Amino acid sequence: MTAPSGDKPFPSSSPDGASSATVNLDKTSRRMRRHVGSNIAGLVAVAILLFVVQGLARNSALQWSVVGQYLFSATVMQGLMRTLTITAVAIAIAVVLGTLLANMRLSKNRVLRAVNAVYVWFFRSIPLLVLLILAYNFSLLYSNLSIGIPFGPSFVTFMTRDFTTAMTAAFLTFGLQQAAYTSEVIRAAIMSVPKGQTEAAEALGMTQWRIMKRVVLPQAARMAIPPIANETINLCKSTSLVAFISVPDLLYSVQEIYSRTFQVVPLLVVATIWYTVIVSVLTLIQWWLEKVMQGPSRGNRSALIPAEAL
Repeated sequence: MTAPSGDKPFPSSSPDGASSATVNLDKTSRRMRRHVGSNIAGLVAVAILLFVVQGLARNSALQWSVVGQYLFSATVMQGLMRTLTITAVAIAIAVVLGTLLANMRLSKNRVLRAVNAVYVWFFRSIPLLVLLILAYNFSLLYSNLSIGIPFGPSFVTFMTRDFTTAMTAAFLTFGLQQAAYTSEVIRAAIMSVPKGQTEAAEALGMTQWRIMKRVVLPQAARMAIPPIANETINLCKSTSLVAFISVPDLLYSVQEIYSRTFQVVPLLVVATIWYTVIVSVLTLIQWWLEKVMQGPSRGNRSALIPAEAL
């Protein structure tokens, strides 16, 4: 039976149209199920967080009044400043020395590469606590040090016990060991810079030092900031080991207090709060540095050499 002339034909359902509609319905249903699943997971996470906060707030063993009493005490503040000082000095040593070691590793000189390999191997092999104790007792290994000609006369001799203090041992131990790890981070960041950048800079007549300073290192810094920031956070928490050589850092300070008052748990909560604050601030600084360093590079991806290098 045919449709009358001038009338529109009856719509016919084709198999292709039906299958595409079915596929769209399946995608929509899967999307809705994912939405429901993520919402349920979020509610469960919030509920668990509320239970944890409630348990901490109502736990009488934590003695929040004692926590508030010692949170800003002079002893704790002095220990906090020592922790921050050790972290800042050690990471400064690590970045400067790590950059030098990374360039030694990338050098064509075999002697420099061998020195770098021995240094990294040594400081990555020995546990940090062992290095810390050895540095503190360095005067027992060498009572004096001399500067002069090898196997020849000495020009200057000084006693090691005059400068081997607990803080000096902490600075050197954390800085020298962290430099071994930081050098590998910086080396990988330098290698991530395309070779075409350095080749173009050489074609422009730039010296190797200028290429490293103005072309390679600024771009490598963008890659190195996140891992170095993570290493800084780990270093800050590792400074609690200086309590073994009687450096009155944050942990040692609270230990001194609870050894007199026997309020162990609330004083440890004080230390935990301050470590959490330090890590949070360092995380914000990391986020800010990443934003500042990566921002200018997005609009200049096609440039072979950064404009500021020329």
